[in-house]
Amino acid sequence: MATPDCRLYLITPPRLDDLAAFGRALGAAFEGGDVGAVQLRLKQADEALIEAAVRVMLPLTRQHGAPLILNDRPDLAARFGCDGVHVGQDDAPYAEARRLVGPDRVVGVTCHDSRHLAMDASEAGADYVAFGAFFPTTTKDAKTRAEIEILEIWQAAMLTPCVAIGGITPANCRPLVAAGADFIAASASVWTHPDGPGAAVAAFNAEIAAGLAERQGL
Repeated sequence: MATPDCRLYLITPPRLDDLAAFGRALGAAFEGGDVGAVQLRLKQADEALIEAAVRVMLPLTRQHGAPLILNDRPDLAARFGCDGVHVGQDDAPYAEARRLVGPDRVVGVTCHDSRHLAMDASEAGADYVAFGAFFPTTTKDAKTRAEIEILEIWQAAMLTPCVAIGGITPANCRPLVAAGADFIAASASVWTHPDGPGAAVAAFNAEIAAGLAERQGL
């Protein structure tokens, strides 16, 4: 998950009622441009639906070189062949997640607005930490609001990649990129984009490029 720049991190909608249709939407998203990772996030789904979703998504993510990260369930991530797992502060602890998925899969950790939590996760061996929410979001019930300065401080002091998450759209992502986010996480702003997910990914990548130019002082 390491990146010298900044990349888009897609998160699935909270429900996938039509897996075939979502597979087409994910394919369209990849056609829109660079995607650094995809997270399957189905909080209310049973194991059968999660497995079915993985089967639809893995061929696409592998084709495009993007790791497929499962939310919450390191046991299922290992069992279903995902490339990693993302755990929150109320999910499996990092050490347990790492034990279940092994040394070669990605483990990311939600750290809200806390550098302390992020440093603990980084020192334990997390592959990335996630800060947020930076903006109001309807995708999940965000417990905290993070300030952009946390990205600047983290980028200056730490090597572990950081993900910015929460209410992020093409219109508001550029300052987060300029501040030092290694990944920009997006969900609803991609899947509900009026011109489709491909157009959303293209718009995100254009803004990410502009933010990186600001970061580098160009």
